Amino acid sequence: MSKKNPGERIFRPARQEAHDATVTIDTPQTQSAAYRLAFQDTEFLLREDLRPVRFQLELLKPHLLLEEAKIASTFVFYGSARIPSPEKAQALIDAAKTDRDQRIAHNLAAKAKYYDEARKLARIAAGYPANSAGCHHFVVCSGGGPSIMEAANRGAHDVGAQTIGLNIVLPHEQAPNEYVTPDLSFQFHYFALRKMHFLMRARALAVFPGGFGTFDEFFELLTLVQTGKIDPIPILLFGRDFWNRVVDFEALVEEGVIAPSDLRLINWVETAEEAWDVVEAFYEKEGEPSCD
Repeated sequence: MSKKNPGERIFRPARQEAHDATVTIDTPQTQSAAYRLAFQDTEFLLREDLRPVRFQLELLKPHLLLEEAKIASTFVFYGSARIPSPEKAQALIDAAKTDRDQRIAHNLAAKAKYYDEARKLARIAAGYPANSAGCHHFVVCSGGGPSIMEAANRGAHDVGAQTIGLNIVLPHEQAPNEYVTPDLSFQFHYFALRKMHFLMRARALAVFPGGFGTFDEFFELLTLVQTGKIDPIPILLFGRDFWNRVVDFEALVEEGVIAPSDLRLINWVETAEEAWDVVEAFYEKEGEPSCD
């Protein structure tokens, strides 16, 4: 008889039970959905009243896998899914048929420089060394899609670093870009949980020109810092001309709906080097992010 360790568990592992549950006697009772183990019953988990459980699972799964990978902090990239890489900019212009499409294509092609800046900034962030405890800081994290997101993951991939993609199920077909580390590629159903994971480990965040999704994520971050819900982090806003054209920040101050000091939450930058200088200056003052 083998000697038992008092610290050993005495219940059979769920994995073993799940395996054994697939081998059943074929009877009307065992064929009923009611007989399935609850955690193996997809139809049960998708019931409307199981939403709180699904919330918990979407919060917990990426958290545990990132913990196991010793991802202590991230450098998050927000930006458009439509800005072309420089090598694809001309093709976008050539494909435009109408005058309006031509104008839009030229506007997007002019922003291709931000693809390069995102890629360069990601390379720099990805070179940040792991600490003595083996924890990784400023790990590049994007929404996992094309354009600026691809550029960020691609920059980290260029230097052989791991990189995170937080993808989401959308009505139209889409997939993570090829530069996301497969074991750090996550898919979400709930936007709210995805946004939580963007910010839970974020210790710096770069925002590039973008549309509704970028606006949503950027302004939510500003609100969280402004209201003290999260501590200040470097918020790097690329593209002053773009942002001042689509958002009149000074008018918000003049209208009295934000304080003049709120504008100091934003660090205006145009290049990867400028952005990294802001991050370095911030953490020289505040100290390196911890491994907790």
